[in-house]
Amino acid sequence: MSLWAKREFHRGDVIAGVTVAVMLVPQGMAYAMLAGLPPVVGLYASIVPVFIYGLLGTSGQLAVGPVAMVSLLVAAGVGAVAEPGSGQYLALAVLLAVMVGVMQLAMGLARLGFLVNFLSHPVVSGFTSAAALIIGISQLKHVLGFPLARDHRVQMVLWEAWQKIDQTHLPTLAFGATSVLVLLAVKRISRKIPGALVVVVAGTLVIVFAGPDALSVRTVGEVPGGFPSPTLPTFEWSQFKALLPIAIAISLVGFMESISVAKYFASRYGDKLDANRELVALGLANLGGAVTGGYPVTGGFSRSAVNADAGARSGMASVITAVLVLLTLLFLTDLFTHLPVAVLAAIILVAVLGLVDLHAVRHLWEIDRPDLGVLLVTFGSTLTLGIEAGIGVGVAVSMLVFVVRRSRPFYAVLGRLPETTIYRNVDNFPEAETIPGLLVLRFDAAFYFGNVSFLKDRLEVEEGALDAPLQAVILDAAGINGLDSSGVDALREIADAYRARGIAFRMALVKAPVRAIIERAGLAKHLDGIYLGVHDAVCASLTHDEALTAALPCRQAS
Repeated sequence: MSLWAKREFHRGDVIAGVTVAVMLVPQGMAYAMLAGLPPVVGLYASIVPVFIYGLLGTSGQLAVGPVAMVSLLVAAGVGAVAEPGSGQYLALAVLLAVMVGVMQLAMGLARLGFLVNFLSHPVVSGFTSAAALIIGISQLKHVLGFPLARDHRVQMVLWEAWQKIDQTHLPTLAFGATSVLVLLAVKRISRKIPGALVVVVAGTLVIVFAGPDALSVRTVGEVPGGFPSPTLPTFEWSQFKALLPIAIAISLVGFMESISVAKYFASRYGDKLDANRELVALGLANLGGAVTGGYPVTGGFSRSAVNADAGARSGMASVITAVLVLLTLLFLTDLFTHLPVAVLAAIILVAVLGLVDLHAVRHLWEIDRPDLGVLLVTFGSTLTLGIEAGIGVGVAVSMLVFVVRRSRPFYAVLGRLPETTIYRNVDNFPEAETIPGLLVLRFDAAFYFGNVSFLKDRLEVEEGALDAPLQAVILDAAGINGLDSSGVDALREIADAYRARGIAFRMALVKAPVRAIIERAGLAKHLDGIYLGVHDAVCASLTHDEALTAALPCRQAS
């Protein structure tokens, strides 16, 4: 039974739809401004895309619409091709929505949702943390009240702001700082209170009562009312090629953010999530938004959290949100004429605070420092090289770390626990006893072309560390879950080299798929046996030493 059919959810969906709409209107306008677009474009992007996702999405809590991360990517990508504020800039932002929609739709239909796995958590965390700083710094000009040059290098923007600090417009700063403090206070009191609406209403009322010209504060100005006519942008092939890298980045990053949020709430409420269907829904949402003058959208955490807390359990909540935003666009746009731009900047600043992931840094420092390195490299490259280059470097470094790890997998020298037939890692179990003349090694990875040299090197090193001449090598293959042609050839070379020296080479605990490959490749005849257990292989290696064989209870184990 679909969520739509469960009537007990509908009351919560209505409350959630209204709550998110109240939050989405000022947020959508703020994020459009962040993307370098007129605030009303944020409303265009908050109607049809939200409605389409409500109908097609598999998450009952995910709130789709403009988000800070995608808005920043749009500004970075389109800003490199057209001048912000121009008609061409707006047309290319709409084109970008088309490109993202087509890509996500194609990925969903081709069942390519797994591609998002190439964006590892450290890459996303480092990228979003750096992007949060870039977003925040990009809003300084709106909070301080003087212009700053567009530059992806945050240090340059900060230096320029410091040099011009004496030009700060105090009323503008007062609006921005007060709004930030109010938003933070409201968030601490209750996330259910629409803080964005509170500061929007308060800021607008101050301007209205003081007089539009009294404080000389920059306001949103006239917001066009009415629903835009369906249309598609015209473009040149060179512009399409220039936007292609950022479209790919938005498609993947947007889906990553969306599916992460959706998975969180699916596990919380026991819903079933379909990643490929989510891609289709997001793709169609972006296409629908493009037709009505919007820019790329995705699911965001803050609105989704509010959506869930307010009682959303199905797509009905998103449908209600879209309808209310449409009514706002049709009848209430005059209310935003005197809204200070500094208030919208404050909404953005508070929203991006949650993107700085300090917890991930502490967590990775404790459990996985190579991944911490990936995070820091992504963070630094995003800050210094820019948005597109930053995520590209992050993915490249992440893949490099993955390859290095696969080429140098974990291995362990095994010893027998006293009075047992159990063999464990001697580094973790000091009481485990190695057997003179035997090298028992466990290899925990698929054996393939990338790590065959590593195994050969480890065998040589461990043999050199033995106290007695080597008589037999036993490879515990319980952790080997794959074997390619290079792995087969390497095992054959290892076995033949040992045999030439009069040393036995045995394998134990070989999994059925790996054993099938060994048999098809004719490798078994090069081995001195394949055994069901490590102890059986040990006993077979000690037939020359009756005293040691008796001490190891080989007769009982055989």
